[in-house]
Amino acid sequence: MSSRTPKILIYSHDSFGLGHLRRCRAIAQSLVGDFDTLSVLILSGSPIIGSFEFRTRVDFVRIPGVIKLRNGEYTPLSLHINIDQTLAIRSSIIEHTAKVFDPDIFLVDKEPLGLRGEVLRTLEALKDTGTRLVLGLRDVMDDPVVLRDEWERKHVYPALKDLYDEIWVYGPEDICNPLEGIDLPEGVSEKLRYTGYLRRDMPESVMDKPAPSPFGEEPYVLVTPGGGGDGVEMVDWVMRAYETRQRPLFPALIVLGPFMPAAAAAEFTERAEHLRDVEIIRFTPQIEPYLASATAIIGMGGYNTFCEILSFDKPTLMVPRIIPRREQAIRAERAEKSGLLKVLPIDRYPDPDLMATALSELPDMAAPSCAGVDNLLGGLEVISTRVEEIFQEQMSDVGRKLVNF
Repeated sequence: MSSRTPKILIYSHDSFGLGHLRRCRAIAQSLVGDFDTLSVLILSGSPIIGSFEFRTRVDFVRIPGVIKLRNGEYTPLSLHINIDQTLAIRSSIIEHTAKVFDPDIFLVDKEPLGLRGEVLRTLEALKDTGTRLVLGLRDVMDDPVVLRDEWERKHVYPALKDLYDEIWVYGPEDICNPLEGIDLPEGVSEKLRYTGYLRRDMPESVMDKPAPSPFGEEPYVLVTPGGGGDGVEMVDWVMRAYETRQRPLFPALIVLGPFMPAAAAAEFTERAEHLRDVEIIRFTPQIEPYLASATAIIGMGGYNTFCEILSFDKPTLMVPRIIPRREQAIRAERAEKSGLLKVLPIDRYPDPDLMATALSELPDMAAPSCAGVDNLLGGLEVISTRVEEIFQEQMSDVGRKLVNF
């Protein structure tokens, strides 16, 4: 280990949405709870990272944000400079932070080389320092053909072979293999470790507070498009069902997400004012109390929403996106086959009767735990165990070096 107090550096590129940030935060929060002297520093480009609570010994460094345009190109989120300058600044901050922080473990989320390769120099600099280099992958990345071509274009495979020591897959092996169909370099498959999904718990700050109840004692369904940037169709579909319903429905609380386009958010808020049993929340960094008190959940199928569905064990309807990635659709299809939830394909949008029927049946559906799938939510425990093993291995290495000095 590089010091007497262990340190972990986590990189989350966060060009858009909440997924990467919330996954990294969940891991960091859990680890500092398991290791009394551990410090975790998160490198993030998320513009809203400061909205979230962090436990003691978890902190973050905010790097300049970027967003992805419809044509696939990136542009700075706020700065009036070109993208190459922005990426140079980000890369420099990442590399210098890693040098000064001197982590025992460097955990990179999803993008093996970072955004446009911005992490490569840091990986190369840390490779010979004793820092354990770990790539963390969600359970589903994309359609295998698309991912293979993307990684070939980005020249990812040499880093998987020569730089990374381990690859953690945040899902159970018997349900997912994010690298299925990809011809990996020799030795890379042996680096894979499946952790299981990452359990979500109630934040300590709201643990003893009454559950939020926007409809009094009346049960309700929670509608969550995650960050909201690509959730306009799903929310519109749900609202159409309430506006044209021919049957009783449970009240709906819709949390739009911080990246929902402003015009769409304003329209949904105005439409909800004409519906006595639909309430809108623009964004909350603490959605867990609403998940816990809801009767059922309607979501799109992102990784974090899926972990929340499993953690709070609610009957669920998934309406996964299929553009620009098929990740959500693949996850939803596998979950439905396992009996964990029901799926309503987005290509059936905007049929309000179909959505209304699904909503009326939702509260009586079985919770995910009834499917009897084992070892779904052990991810954080598996990660903690592995981190402890790494720390012990590093301490042994230091001891051997001192003896041989």
